[in-house]
Amino acid sequence: MAGLWSKLFRQGLPNDFAGALDADEVVLAHAEVRGGGYLVATTLGLWLPTGDESGPRRVGWHLISKATWGGGALSVIEAHESDTAGAAVVLTDQRPRRFGLDAPGKLPQVVHTKVTGSILSRHRYGDAWFLQRKVAGQDGVVLQVRPDEGADLELVRGIAADVAAKIEDLRGADKS
Repeated sequence: MAGLWSKLFRQGLPNDFAGALDADEVVLAHAEVRGGGYLVATTLGLWLPTGDESGPRRVGWHLISKATWGGGALSVIEAHESDTAGAAVVLTDQRPRRFGLDAPGKLPQVVHTKVTGSILSRHRYGDAWFLQRKVAGQDGVVLQVRPDEGADLELVRGIAADVAAKIEDLRGADKS
């Protein structure tokens, strides 16, 4: 199936793209960023220009909290895995980054589809969002919790650990 997907939708990479894709990573769309570099959407994530000599870096779809298209730019909020709570991962949103694109092509739609497609469930509880997300290129689902700014982190971590344990119990019961 990946071979068919690749043949139908593969765009290839710009000749001067400096990133190193994984062997099974397929390019879905790309666009040149005003000011230099490229945004490259692949089956595994979104490659962002770093603006330094380290070259572009890939952000997995499960670590993009929000991506919006408007005014000729794609705004991306990346999340960092800042802690764990049992089997749950605690996320911290970074500041939005805005990438001006003169010729976006299908990139904004591909990014929207991949980010929303990684979310299996999303629930608001107290001062946090709880999400179950697929991680591209891996089996299984990860439970993520994104506390609001100013939330009681110990309380949120405790709730997240309890939720993760209950999910594991349910998965174990389904296997029996």
